[in-house]
Amino acid sequence: MTSIIKNRSVVRDDWTVVRALEDGSLPAAEALPGGRVLVPFALWTQAREALVASRGRDELGVWLAPDDEPAELAGDFDKISLIGVDFPVFRDGRGYSTARLLRDRYGWSGELRAIGDVLRDHLNFMARCGFDAFAVRADKDIHDALRAFEEFTVKYQGAYDTPAPLFRRRAELESERA
Repeated sequence: MTSIIKNRSVVRDDWTVVRALEDGSLPAAEALPGGRVLVPFALWTQAREALVASRGRDELGVWLAPDDEPAELAGDFDKISLIGVDFPVFRDGRGYSTARLLRDRYGWSGELRAIGDVLRDHLNFMARCGFDAFAVRADKDIHDALRAFEEFTVKYQGAYDTPAPLFRRRAELESERA
């Protein structure tokens, strides 16, 4: 079983990420493995009813590709317990915007997991956008990646994790002291 970083701890991952088959087609909903599955949004849109009927909310998650529209999933938040956002290559940053939209605009409060080409260098930035779980690339040391959260102690800009920018946080501290 693989491990992920979740809430800044290394934990066992009991989810199976379902990908397209070698020929590019999607597997049938009936052919999915047992247990918890994280299915691509394309499969979700094709087989939503069958997936919901065959699995409980706690066993079902959906992952979004960079060009999937998070607004199209927002109405189904009550049917899933996990959303994954795929980073197919290191240089593709569209998943950061997807995370912010899911958290800020659409109100997703469940687990938001980064999957794909997830590297240590990105973890702090991903967390600032709302990710709370990270499936670090298999060829990288997950315990080394976990140390990325200790590298920056001060955050200047406002983001999902710290909405107020530093100058506002400082002003608030100064007014409390006065």
